[in-house]
Amino acid sequence: MTSYIIKRILLMIPTMFGITIVTFLIIHLAPGDPAAMKARAAEGMMEGITEEAIQKTRELYGLDKPLHVQYWSWLKRIVTLDFGESIKFKRPVWDVLKERIPISIRLALTAIVLAYIISIPLGIYSASHQYSRLDRGMTLLLFILYSLPSFWVATMLIVFLGGGDFLDIFPVFGLSSIGAAKMGFWGRFWDAAWHLVLPIFCMTYASLAVLSRYMRTAMLEVIRQDYITTARAKGLSEKVVILKHALRNSLIPIVTLLSGILPAVMGGSIIIETIFTIPGMGRLAWEAILARDYPVIMAEFTIVSFLTLLGILLSDVLYSVVDPRIAFERKGA
Repeated sequence: MTSYIIKRILLMIPTMFGITIVTFLIIHLAPGDPAAMKARAAEGMMEGITEEAIQKTRELYGLDKPLHVQYWSWLKRIVTLDFGESIKFKRPVWDVLKERIPISIRLALTAIVLAYIISIPLGIYSASHQYSRLDRGMTLLLFILYSLPSFWVATMLIVFLGGGDFLDIFPVFGLSSIGAAKMGFWGRFWDAAWHLVLPIFCMTYASLAVLSRYMRTAMLEVIRQDYITTARAKGLSEKVVILKHALRNSLIPIVTLLSGILPAVMGGSIIIETIFTIPGMGRLAWEAILARDYPVIMAEFTIVSFLTLLGILLSDVLYSVVDPRIAFERKGA
């Protein structure tokens, strides 16, 4: 196992190198000049922007150099975790990220934990009560939820529950109310929790639908195996058969989906964070793309790509934990 992990980590180096090259080229070849946008903002949106001002802005951020020189300079800085200075915010990129990362982690981790806690029992129940009325009803409901786009659900929640044309139950902007800093601990806690209800629901329902269906399918395959039939023939209760013998092997597809958790936690949700005005990593990525803020975009892509590879490695390691029969090294005779 140790040698396998070392090999996979070494393999991540050229993979990350290739990802950063492709990302760097795509970003810089996209239409839009960040220097012109920055100069226009510096001139107070005046129309008389001179070419000299734009050229000085390019020189300030190194955008006047050839692409391979810009990439090499970025690559040398990234070794020391120096992502450069943001063109839009005029601050070190790492300082900007440190403000946004905790917010996205709070949102994504809560959504992921809720999705797993709810979906696994739902999948187990559906598999153990196949074709029952409740199983058919849950299947229909989950497929409907999965088919609904998150931006539409968020809009409907705002209209019906967020003070639109109907009820005004949940806040729909930011993470706290005005004056929340003056509240006590529990007051701030419940205020923050109330602000997170709608965003977390929008980030959870699709994952919940997918995970529960994967869990149901995996459980159905496992409970048809011969060893499950043998366990039942021994006189074991259905609860023991399902939870002790079938559940562990049914978790392999769920473990596979874990590879997407780490990038989801750090990357945030662009649509949900933008709709609910949440200053997380997703909204930061959207703002950086609109402003052609190359350092911030490259930083987000690099972090998410690294975490994707790390998540895949973590899933492979967890396979052997869930199913001890899985081995990544050839055993001697």
